[in-house]
Amino acid sequence: MEKAKISASQLFALMVLFELGTSLLLPIAMDAKQDSWLAILLGTVFSFVLFLIYHKLYLYYPDILPTEYMQKILGKAMGTLLAFLYIFCFVHDVARVLRDIGEMLLTFAYPDTPLFIANALLILVIIYTVRQGIEVIARSGEIFFIIMYILAITGFILIVCSGLIDFSNLQPVLEEGIFPTLKVVFTQILYFPFGEAIVFTMILPYLKNPKKAKIAMICATGIAGINLTITMLINISVLGVGLTARSQFPLLSTIQSIQVADFLERLDVFFMIALVIGGFFKISVLFYAAVIGTANLFKVKSPSQLSYPIGLIILFMSLAISRNFQEHLHEGLGIEIFVLYIPLSTIIPPLLLLVAFLKNRKQQRE
Repeated sequence: MEKAKISASQLFALMVLFELGTSLLLPIAMDAKQDSWLAILLGTVFSFVLFLIYHKLYLYYPDILPTEYMQKILGKAMGTLLAFLYIFCFVHDVARVLRDIGEMLLTFAYPDTPLFIANALLILVIIYTVRQGIEVIARSGEIFFIIMYILAITGFILIVCSGLIDFSNLQPVLEEGIFPTLKVVFTQILYFPFGEAIVFTMILPYLKNPKKAKIAMICATGIAGINLTITMLINISVLGVGLTARSQFPLLSTIQSIQVADFLERLDVFFMIALVIGGFFKISVLFYAAVIGTANLFKVKSPSQLSYPIGLIILFMSLAISRNFQEHLHEGLGIEIFVLYIPLSTIIPPLLLLVAFLKNRKQQRE
């Protein structure tokens, strides 16, 4: 680990930006139709349980990375294998988010630019940022957190002033009962975006005041969840369920609909800036976790040396991960949730906590 420390407020800002990230970009929870906002809200509540599990593991091993305490809990061989699996998951997630942002930029502003160029320019900036260390990422997060919310509040006011909101699009509430909504919660929302935040177990050892970790994590998750709920409420109110589900980028379609006093329109730049900020910090945190985890696992003394080779792997993985954006969404919101995110974010951590608890209890008795 590098000798760096971040504050609880910096952790809070990073977590909010991370969880908003590409979640604002994509049509999440649309299997719940007009109740998708309720699925996100319930997913936020249930995700608190996950974060309490992550926090408890952190309390058992506050000074070491998960890639190290997995070996202490499960033994050298099994722990190393599991740690490598988590690092692969982080690298894979970086590639997916990079593809999301690249596709958005091409759709929005650069239709004639090759995807490789857009992704390469973005990953170069992120490599430079990650090489500066977690303190620089965290301080930047505090600044951009404020910018993000200025954009969000401005956009919300303009949407309200334009008279686009039609709450009848949200009716009927729970038309088919609560079970379809709960199904979406436990098959989608709990893992994307909230389960992805398991990456912050790699950041917690850098916290100045460990006692503030729990409140920072819970508050950040609550704020991000409320923001995503409001965003989905607005998308469905403005576009309707059908158009929201069919749109590649529902929030972009909503913002493109803004027209105030016949002159204030085409505010797509609000969307682009917000998504680039969120995507940048999501990629940076995941990339940093992959670099520091790999360095810790393979005993590399200078983690920054790994940033270029891992960045190159991520760049080519982002291009090869799927043939087109529709296939990319299908895999990310369907197959990969069951193959990667459910086991790594909700099944393995409780098992690790159970084994750590039993080992700790045995040591106390001895």
